[in-house]
Amino acid sequence: MNFLAKIFTWWNGATIGTHLWSARNGEHVGTDAQGNKYYRSKKAAEGARERRWVIYEGANDASRVPSEWHGWLHGAFDDVPESHLPPARIWEADFTPNATGTAKAYRPAGALERGGQRARATGDYEAWSPEA
Repeated sequence: MNFLAKIFTWWNGATIGTHLWSARNGEHVGTDAQGNKYYRSKKAAEGARERRWVIYEGANDASRVPSEWHGWLHGAFDDVPESHLPPARIWEADFTPNATGTAKAYRPAGALERGGQRARATGDYEAWSPEA
């Protein structure tokens, strides 16, 4: 099934056509810690910017691109990020995928998925009433 998914779906990772096109027209420049592969065009049209792209390892989720590679993809700098990365800080958190739309998504106390009941307002708030 994985082979058929690669042929017919784009949301389960790059298709076979994308892999073939990247191998023919792109130069592999690096891979990040999550296995995403980064490419740039072998030849750019005269006067045009160099084309850069990523092939995700797994699901296509843009939040999986680390900030240093995001800057490279958008042309903020020309060198590959791996060549000038600062050492990791102890306070830096590891990547966590975007949980929106999943069972792990954040749902505050008043959310409908948690019963829709929220605590009454306190403090200086007074509800407006048309009779008053």
